[in-house]
Amino acid sequence: EPTDINKLADEYLRLAYHGLRAKDKTFNATLKTDFDETIGNINIIPQDIGRVILNLINNAFYAVDEKKKQQPTGYEPTVFVITKKAGDKVLISVKDNGNGIPQKVLDKIFQPFFTTKPTGEGTGLGLSLAYDIVKAHGGEIRVESKEGEGTNFKIELPV
Repeated sequence: EPTDINKLADEYLRLAYHGLRAKDKTFNATLKTDFDETIGNINIIPQDIGRVILNLINNAFYAVDEKKKQQPTGYEPTVFVITKKAGDKVLISVKDNGNGIPQKVLDKIFQPFFTTKPTGEGTGLGLSLAYDIVKAHGGEIRVESKEGEGTNFKIELPV
């Protein structure tokens, strides 16, 4: 159905943040958004793309929180959510300044049941499902990561 992707992304960013804060009062992160207002509505299944965005944001929060635990001073956990229209595509980017994903792990992150989280904390299905949902929408999902600097997940959807 026609959906305002900016509104959806913003809603899930706040939902994820407040959900995490409700569970862990010590959690804090700076949220930065840059939404392309020229996008308008795009045809998607909002609940599905919402799940993808929510998963990526939750992963980003997890990453910045882990880094904060290792480096409590002088580090400001930050999560960015960016949308952009590029020709006949809409790009959604969820970026963090956490520890990044080791190169040896990058190739496996979209595989079902693969997780880097401790036992009992992750099922390893989030990114696998995200990948399937984005593909079902005719889109692409990619990841760029630098160890020690952060990770950027990019979703590309047809308009």
